[in-house]
Amino acid sequence: MGIGLGLFLVTLGAILKFAITGQVPGVDLEAIGVILMVAGGVAVVINLLLMLRRRDQPARGEEYHGER
Repeated sequence: MGIGLGLFLVTLGAILKFAITGQVPGVDLEAIGVILMVAGGVAVVINLLLMLRRRDQPARGEEYHGER
């Protein structure tokens, strides 16, 4: 999952939560919206943490000599 997918889920969830006024029998659109916003936020945070972790690792084939 990328940052783009996470932002898409947050946006879709916000639309379901705040903009849709219709009702579907047996489906709580507001609850689905909240779930999508939370899932999107988690996806963004996980992706950012993974990007930070990858940034700190040396590239393949390079040796790490530490501080001199």
